[in-house]
Order: sequence, then structure tokens, then C-alpha cells
Amino acid sequence: MMDLHILDNLATGFVAAASLQNIGFALIGCLLGTLIGVLPGIGPIPAIAMLLPITFGLDPLSSLIMLAGIYYGAAYGGSTTSILVNIPGEASSIVTAIDGHQMAKQGKAGLALSVSALGSFFAGCVGTVFVAAFGPPLATLAQEFNSPDYFALMVLGLAMAVMLAHGSVLKAVGMVFIGLLLGLAGTDVNSGTQRYTFGITFLFDGIDFLPLVIGLFGIVEIVRNLEMKEAPRMTVVARFRDLWPRLADLKDAVKPALRGTFLGSLLGILPGGGAVLASFASYTMEKKLAKDPSRFGKGAIEGVAGPESANNAAAQTSFIPLLTLGLPSNPVMALMMGALMIQGLQPGAAIMTKQPDLFWGLVASMWIGNLMLVVLNLPLIGIWVKLLSVPYRLLFPAILLFCVVGIYATNSSPGQIGLMAVFSVFGYILVKFGCEPAPMVLGFILGPLMEENLRRSLVLSRGDPIIFLERPISATLLVITVIVFGLIVLPAFRRGREQAFQEEG
Repeated sequence: MMDLHILDNLATGFVAAASLQNIGFALIGCLLGTLIGVLPGIGPIPAIAMLLPITFGLDPLSSLIMLAGIYYGAAYGGSTTSILVNIPGEASSIVTAIDGHQMAKQGKAGLALSVSALGSFFAGCVGTVFVAAFGPPLATLAQEFNSPDYFALMVLGLAMAVMLAHGSVLKAVGMVFIGLLLGLAGTDVNSGTQRYTFGITFLFDGIDFLPLVIGLFGIVEIVRNLEMKEAPRMTVVARFRDLWPRLADLKDAVKPALRGTFLGSLLGILPGGGAVLASFASYTMEKKLAKDPSRFGKGAIEGVAGPESANNAAAQTSFIPLLTLGLPSNPVMALMMGALMIQGLQPGAAIMTKQPDLFWGLVASMWIGNLMLVVLNLPLIGIWVKLLSVPYRLLFPAILLFCVVGIYATNSSPGQIGLMAVFSVFGYILVKFGCEPAPMVLGFILGPLMEENLRRSLVLSRGDPIIFLERPISATLLVITVIVFGLIVLPAFRRGREQAFQEEG
């Protein structure tokens, strides 16, 4: 009965997603995502941040379909340049470059590209099945949540973001607290008093999401890339007729792809997880399971099939906590949450119950988008590689202009452009001091929601904090949070964490 219910919902989703308008936005998202993945130094986070102003005037489903296409399209595009040019266009493709480019140098570029594309397509489809299967039960569970439970869930989300952030734990905690403070700026809805506005009129409604994310990610990424010298690019040519793998090659790739898909699907759901973590975890797992680990780094097909499947599966399943619990599991999902809030929608279980077309339409669009990416990427490999010849000095001024116009077009306020400039300088300082801005954005997004649920809980209990331990859901989540912080302070865990991020770098 449940299966038939899901099939009915998916049919509703395909009707919504298969409209001419939404197919067009899926195509735009997939093309932009592939382009962003191909061009090193942009990545899905800055790209989605820069494109958020465009979504202001779009239908909510169309905007989500386009932004989702950019997210998982970037993973496809990043693998192409990782294999052919040894330049990961996107962070989750760093691992693919290790064995993928070695395969290309051995004359197996077509094999590496086809295994990457087919593994990504399979994993994307399975990840979408996870979304369809686990979305409704989680949404049902979320309907049992009260204010104490939501507060505890958000505390756990921030704890996981700290645990999985790059670099120092102390810096990550500091970033979360700065994000929480920035999220509290504006007029207090309960007392009507101004907080952290310093008498600046346009801050009375709080700090706008767009200047913050475009400044921190878009502009800072431009400056960081302008600082770096362009590395020489050794391109390996891949012919279209070499793209079809042999049966023996598929046999070698199937098990790693299945393991990567399963691992990525699970890690995508976890708060703080995502495509980057999934690809590195898959590569580590394949290396440990291999009969001959010395093959890795020298062109092992498992080192391409596993991580590529894992990062695409994680890209799909990371939508689950956002759309069911209202909890962004990684920075990209935080931007997606911002896009929904721009549209006046509150992510969470209410979306599935009150706007089923939005949830199921997005799920259906993922299958459409994954098919588009396979069809688009393999035949157009030559074009994507040629795009690498575009000099950065021409690319980045155009991106900067796009950012400024986008911010001004949303509210016609010069103050917002000034705010973007302030966050750009602040973000650049953070980068120089080795602080990752992603936990700060999660803190900024979740801060007002945490405060609202904390206040509501304390009003219900007449100021007694024991309410957070009386409810089974909130008590369980807080216990998990304590365990997470306990792991963070353990010396053995900290050493392992630092080693993992050194390998990632």
C-alpha cells in the first residue's frame, strides 16, 4: 500500500517536473552545473550563491530544480577535467583525479570517463530512490517534533558541522558562534528592540542572506583564484569511440560503484555530510578492501568508480534532511534553504504535506536531470575541455559584475552592495587565518530558528530547561550531541580528523 502511495506521489511529481518550463530549467541547471564543475575555482557553493537573486522572480519548483541541477551537475563536470586535465573543477572531484588522470595517461581516458558517468548516473538514481523512500517517513516523524525537539535537532546539526569542518575545531566553533550572532541582528520580534543594528536603517530587518553568501563565497573565491598562478594544463584527448567500457571493466567497477552508492547515500543524509566527505570516505574504503592497495594512485578503476558514485549519491540524499526536517546538512543545502526562504517558504515537513507538488516535483526532476547529464556530458567532452582555455582575467570580472547586478536587482539598495563588500573583506580575512566560512553560514541560517524554538520551549515550561530532557526526541538528540562533542575532544579522534583533512588537501 505504501509502495503504491509512493508511486502515486512520483506520478504527481513527474507531471509537475515534466512541464516544458521545468525541463528547461533542469537543462539550464545541468549545463551551468557542468560548466561550473569544469572551470576550476568556482564550484557549486559560489555559483548557487551568485544565482540566488535570479530565483527571486521564479516559481519555487523551477528555482529549486535549477539550483539542484547546478549542484549535482558540478559533480559530473568536475570529474571530466579531473580525468583529462588533472584539474579538479570541484572539491568532490579531487579524489577522482588521483586514479582517473593516471588512467587517462595510460590511454584509458574514455574508460575512466564512461565509468565515472555511468557510476554517477546509477548513484544519482539510487540516491533519488532514497529521497522518495525515506522522505515521507521522516516527514511523518518531523510532525511529532515540538519546539524542544527542533532546538535539539539544530544543536546537533551545528555540532556535526563543527566535527566535519576543515581545520581547527576551535575555529569551527568560533565560526558557528559568529554565524549565530549575525543571524540575531535586526528587530527582536518579541520585544521590538533593535539588536546589533548600530543605527543602520537597512539592518532593522536583519542581515540579508544574499549579500552574506555572495560576499563570503562568490567574491572571496574570485580573489583567491586571482592570487594563484594558472598551472600548466596537460590535456589527454578522449575519443568518443573509446567511451564504451568492456565487460571486464564493468565487472571491476560494479562492486566499488555499489559500495560508493550505499556509503554516499548514508553520508549525504547526515548533518555536516555531503559529496566531498562521501568521495574521500569511499576512496579510503576501496583502498582498504583492495587485495593490492599499491594499485591505487596508479590508475585503479575502483578509485574512480567508488568516489564518483559516492559523491553523486550524497548530492541527492542531502536534500532529505532539508525537505523533511528543515535542517540543512551542508553549505549547499543552506543555500537551498535560503532560496526557499526567499520564496516565503519554510523548509520542513509542511512542504511535503501542504505542497506535495514541490517535494515530489523536485524528486522527479532529479531523475530527469541525471539522464540529461549523461546524455550531455559524454558527447560534449571536447567542448568542456576547450572551455579551460578561457583566461581567468576575463572570466572573473564578468562574475563580479553578475554578483553586483544580482544583489542590486533584488531590492535596489546600495546598502546591500556595501554589505556584500564588507562580507567579502571579512571572508577573505577568514580564509587567510584558515577559518572555513561554511559553519558560519549554517549558524546564520539556524540561529533565528534556534532562538525561536528555545524561547517557545521555555515559555511552555515557564522557564524550566528540564523540558529538553523530558521529551524523548529532544533528550535523544541532545545525548547524541554530547557524544559528538565527546568525540571531537578525544585526542585519537582529533588526530584522525586532522590526518583525513591533510589527505584531502
